[in-house]
Amino acid sequence: MESFFKTNGGAVISTTFDKYCYVTVRHLPRFFDYTTDLTYSKMEHVKEINEIHHPAIRNAMKMLDMHEIRLTYDADLPARSGLGTSSSFAVGMLNAFYALKGKYASKKKLADDAIYLERVLCNEAGGWQDQIAASFGGFNRINFNNEGYEVLPIIISPERKAQLNDNLMMYFTGFTRFSSDVQKANAESGNKEDKTIRLREMLQLVDQAESVLTDRNSDLDEFGRMLDHTWKLKRGTGSMVSTNSIDELYQKGINAGALGGKLLGAGGGGFLVFYVQPEYKESVRRAMSDLMYIPFKFEDGGTRVIHYSPESYEPREKSEGL
Repeated sequence: MESFFKTNGGAVISTTFDKYCYVTVRHLPRFFDYTTDLTYSKMEHVKEINEIHHPAIRNAMKMLDMHEIRLTYDADLPARSGLGTSSSFAVGMLNAFYALKGKYASKKKLADDAIYLERVLCNEAGGWQDQIAASFGGFNRINFNNEGYEVLPIIISPERKAQLNDNLMMYFTGFTRFSSDVQKANAESGNKEDKTIRLREMLQLVDQAESVLTDRNSDLDEFGRMLDHTWKLKRGTGSMVSTNSIDELYQKGINAGALGGKLLGAGGGGFLVFYVQPEYKESVRRAMSDLMYIPFKFEDGGTRVIHYSPESYEPREKSEGL
């Protein structure tokens, strides 16, 4: 969160994995009585950019001077689930807009633009890590300070990385929520001094967690125990981070043998991830049988253009109308 790291510094350990969102953009042929055709969870046909209901699309089109487009969005994961879907969409959309114009945008440029789009133009509360992760991809440590951020790949042996991946089990709680609503509620609740103390301890744990991951002689299970500790710290940073139902689900996983875990994202719903030693996997699977299990693999690519066909755009003559 910018309000924290501008003063205290910040860091996260972040990974992307093999669930994607797909954004397709092309110019809309001029045969319709509208100029913009959008398909996401809703459909919009509008004549003016200001008529667009989706704030990220509306502001991104203004930001990059996009006109007369057809945009479609598909995703492997539900929205408002704590897995960075909104930021992945923002990064993917901006990448597609630049590609349609025949321009190359670096991963840094896409991350910066997505942060500006979501946090400034759309005025949505939240952090910066999702946009950076979606743009850069991979297994990274992201450091934050009052001058910005840096992305440092975490060097870990393929075998150790595969073991970590195998020890993580993810479940969908069935609850979704708007991250910005949770962030606003959390910012307004609780004792700010106590919250800052918790956040500083979480920041200190990043060094320890990275050391566990990169040191072959360290017990990887310690990473699971640290997840449990950081989740307990995070629960105390806001009233909407967790709920009674989520607490019960988390405790079921721990009682079944998980060493630790956390609710992903801002809180209030979405996905639970557990660190589970191989011998306890079946026990955890039985305990969480009421929830949807989501297998996943780490990925390294980040945002990328799958099909590249830039299109020239000629503004309409005033006499053309619609």
